[in-house]
Amino acid sequence: MSSTMKRWQMSGIGKDKLGLAEVPVPTPGPGELLVKVAAVSLNYRDKLMTETGMGLPLQFPFTPASDLAGTVVAVGAGATRFKAGDRVISTFTPGWIDGKPPGDARVPPYRSLGGFHPGVLAEFVAFPEDWFVAAPASLNDAEASTLPCAGLTAWFALVERGPVAAGETVLVQGTGGVALFGLQLAKAHGAEVIVTSSSDEKLAGAKALGADHGINRAKEDWVEALYRLTKDRGADHILEIAGGPGLGRSLAAVAVHGRISVIGVLEGFDISGPAGPLLLKSPIVQGISVGHRRALEDLVAAVDRIGLKPVIDRSYALADLPAALDHLDRGAFGKIVVDVG
Repeated sequence: MSSTMKRWQMSGIGKDKLGLAEVPVPTPGPGELLVKVAAVSLNYRDKLMTETGMGLPLQFPFTPASDLAGTVVAVGAGATRFKAGDRVISTFTPGWIDGKPPGDARVPPYRSLGGFHPGVLAEFVAFPEDWFVAAPASLNDAEASTLPCAGLTAWFALVERGPVAAGETVLVQGTGGVALFGLQLAKAHGAEVIVTSSSDEKLAGAKALGADHGINRAKEDWVEALYRLTKDRGADHILEIAGGPGLGRSLAAVAVHGRISVIGVLEGFDISGPAGPLLLKSPIVQGISVGHRRALEDLVAAVDRIGLKPVIDRSYALADLPAALDHLDRGAFGKIVVDVG
């Protein structure tokens, strides 16, 4: 094994400050694993991190991205959860094992990989063993890399904090990574799934994955279309990915005593909506900040059991990260993956 490796790192805030560097391969300390990274999947958060830093106290040079799949190549003293040769995936929020995350009312929890902690866009990483989960046996590395953030977010919303039940109606906004995981998981639980998008082509792709209905929000009012499809009942679960004023539309669309999982901020961090439907329908409105390690382990077990296959729009070579981020910016059908090798 070479003593050096390639790693993407930021020298400051902005895409122009992102560069591919040659750096020493890290040595695993006590309780750590050295993992050879095979694939990294990208999230919208990675675009925000490179462009704005999201107001986090980053230490430069800083490596972005949170979601890897790879193989353990060395084990530090005292590490016992994995051995060399084991396939692993990363956890999005290190230290959040189960239950409530660390943090308080004044300083809410947000110490994630590629956010507060250095990320995974490198050929090797050395992290504490608790920051990893065994990879699903049924998925290849590219597919497995999509689980830590997008897959777990959908699972946490619909299963861990749902739970979605057979016969319920789930509305999914868009056709990105979280949305398509939500579609697949809801169908696996016997739910009816309605997908919104501004693209007929992407809606056709969603129906091929099992969506029962597609609504082109560029051609009609998606809330009125939902009323028509559900005979005015509304959606039992909504994956609210738009953010901003989009919450108001979801409050209009949700069923009485339904549930809205606020996940995305595509239209803004300041969410808003009318009090009327919130008071009269009394829905549960919950924020989803990915999920804990135990839920990721549950998701891995479910993926192997039901044969779920993540949707990958396109894979890029490690050197082509800027093009991968541009694709992410344009909007992907499913996930964008960086093939590290």
